[in-house]
Amino acid sequence: MTPAEKAAITCLERLDSGFFKALGEPARVALLRALILKQRADVGSLADMVPQERSVVTRHLQVMERARLVRSEAEGRHTYYAIDNEGVLAQLKDLVNLFESLGPLCCPPGKR
Repeated sequence: MTPAEKAAITCLERLDSGFFKALGEPARVALLRALILKQRADVGSLADMVPQERSVVTRHLQVMERARLVRSEAEGRHTYYAIDNEGVLAQLKDLVNLFESLGPLCCPPGKR
């Protein structure tokens, strides 16, 4: 396998990751928007801000947590969610690094 083929496979795997799949669902983007506005919220508060039922919101948040988009913190009987800034930044930095390494193999600079 050539370096370009290996890089292409790695790139496609990364683009098919849970991070991007989580962002590909409009309901999850709405939850992300709500968390940007509220900074930190429990499931009930988030369910009040979106058209989905509480159980559906919980499932979406679980997917988002596995994708390192949000983090949770239990306090008593409530679980609070917030954007996982470190997780999001780490994934975006990894993606930038991947594309920087892929560029010379597949994408020569264009003339302007």
